[in-house]
Amino acid sequence: MGKWEPVYLESHRRGLLEQKIAAAYDILNNCNLCPRNCLVDRHHGERGLCRTGDQPVTSSYGPHFGEEDPLVGRQGSGTIFFTHCNLYCLFCQNYEISHGGEGEEISLADLAAMMLSLQQKGCHNINFVTPSHQVYQILAALPLAIKGGLNVPLVYNCGGYDALETLHLLDGVIDIYLPDFKFWDPQVAADLCQAEDYPEVARQAIREMHRQVGDLVLDENGVARRGLLVRHLVLPDGLAGTKEIMRFLAGEISPQTYVNVMGQYRPCGRAQEHPSLGKFLTGPEHAAAQRLAREAGLTRLDQREKLFRWLE
Repeated sequence: MGKWEPVYLESHRRGLLEQKIAAAYDILNNCNLCPRNCLVDRHHGERGLCRTGDQPVTSSYGPHFGEEDPLVGRQGSGTIFFTHCNLYCLFCQNYEISHGGEGEEISLADLAAMMLSLQQKGCHNINFVTPSHQVYQILAALPLAIKGGLNVPLVYNCGGYDALETLHLLDGVIDIYLPDFKFWDPQVAADLCQAEDYPEVARQAIREMHRQVGDLVLDENGVARRGLLVRHLVLPDGLAGTKEIMRFLAGEISPQTYVNVMGQYRPCGRAQEHPSLGKFLTGPEHAAAQRLAREAGLTRLDQREKLFRWLE
């Protein structure tokens, strides 16, 4: 594919990264970084729904081999798990981190060091998990990591509840967007994460992400370099609106959208409080969801196969 470099290096050379950091810093004075619009001063001790100030708060980091195959490759995706969230889904499978606040506040230098450590371990990318409320921290740590030699793609692994203005700041910074599209029905979103506007916000966000990075592009070894991947966790009793979401992705984003139709739902967190969520997803329900994706015209469905078989 010829010479390639992550997009943030060019933004850094042109001075655009520093402008984005300054803009993100200002947003935290009266925070509307995400669609919750808490309007708190995160620089001076005020906390909104995400319960996060202006320093990074993380729970863990390391090579991850359970992500989508184009992210995992041979040596894993370099995940950094941020503490707290801007959605707080009732059934979150990382409940202790998102709801419980498991993790610790670190410095920007520490966050940059995590990125460099993961690159040194051979990870194919830096995968920011639940980053929507810590965009400023990511941007502010990035020049330190670039100075240390960072040169792998950045993955924005989010819940899909992202403000357009914040995504504009990430244009020219993020190489790979990995949003969830969780729910199609506003009432379901209201019931499960108290965000009735989630479906419309997610549609707008995914459109903008695709505008920035396009369809997923792989290198000669099948490892992702740039583009959009979408996750959709299938919920019991058709609660997620899988049919409508797949039609949206194929018809309004691209039939070449890479989609992971996930079948691993299990009751977590406070799932027992909802009549449909206190049970595991069945095999036939997952198979039906995959069929809906194919019928919508999507052909790039994650197959959960290790791409490093090419070494065998």
